[in-house]
Amino acid sequence: MPEATLRTLSEPAPGPAGPAARLAPVHWLALGFLAAALGFAAVAWATDNGFYLRLATEALIFAGLAMSVDLLLGYTGLLSLGQALYFGLGAYVSALVLRDVAPSFWLAMAAALLAGGVAGLVGGVIANRVKGVYFALITFGLAQVAAKTVYNTRALGASDGLIGVPQIQIGFGPFSLDTADPLSFFLLVLALTAAAYAGLAYLMDAPFGRTLAAIRANERRVPFLGFNAWRYKLAVYVLAACVAALAGALYPMLRGFVSPELMFFETSGNAVITVIVGGVGTLVGPVVGSLLLTALRSVVGSWTEHHLIVVGVIFMLSVIFLRKGLVGALLPRLIRRGAASGPERGAS
Repeated sequence: MPEATLRTLSEPAPGPAGPAARLAPVHWLALGFLAAALGFAAVAWATDNGFYLRLATEALIFAGLAMSVDLLLGYTGLLSLGQALYFGLGAYVSALVLRDVAPSFWLAMAAALLAGGVAGLVGGVIANRVKGVYFALITFGLAQVAAKTVYNTRALGASDGLIGVPQIQIGFGPFSLDTADPLSFFLLVLALTAAAYAGLAYLMDAPFGRTLAAIRANERRVPFLGFNAWRYKLAVYVLAACVAALAGALYPMLRGFVSPELMFFETSGNAVITVIVGGVGTLVGPVVGSLLLTALRSVVGSWTEHHLIVVGVIFMLSVIFLRKGLVGALLPRLIRRGAASGPERGAS
């Protein structure tokens, strides 16, 4: 009974195609993106173009940060302006492990996950004491405190950051992968991004995700259904922190260094812009938005140093004309097309 009520509270009234038909186009878009990414990798490998492979890998890494923002904003209605805190934390922990402890991919990822979970728990307890704009300001403040602390700590490289992170071999049983090889590392990050999308999409379609949607729709009614809204918000906050930390842990493996700028507001702001441009509450939208904005910054940045103006204009146009983002604008068309082809398939 509570789960059925949650469906009613957290989901809008389904159209003729039903809820399942609404969800299918999102996954088809994700599969299409995966196929396009593999095609891009094949072309880049054939043309021996490592620069674009590295650029695409960086876009996928920041897509992980954007997905963590989407978990909070798109599914729970919580605007975090400090998600870069956990991304940067994961990057620094990974860099320290790889440089000073052991050049182990699995150890670096495990350490970043643990650090992200602990920091997310502490930050979540603090931030979830307030709501609305105060939540956004608290997350912003937490990130600023962490960024300034790292910026002024000589043991962490201070304003210069940490350099000298080694290229490593990642073992997969009898096989190994070299992070210095642009194609191999791109395919690894693509596989991790696809796994993160699949796992989060499954979780958001489970009762946990429907409870989050109910909190977004009407948090005051959730306790009457027998659920503790604060605990669910804390849980998704910690989950988002872990996703951001894992994404950040990949950054030093790509660039060989980390800097305090990874924790600055610009990084968090870019993640929010990415989610809004790509499509809030879709998970695949942040990935598409990250690739689009990364490509635009690279291309426009080669023409002029004022590339942020272009990004700002795109953001404003998205808010005005594409309020659901690129993926959100495509979904209704795919749903109508699927609904129109459904009777034909049934008749045949």
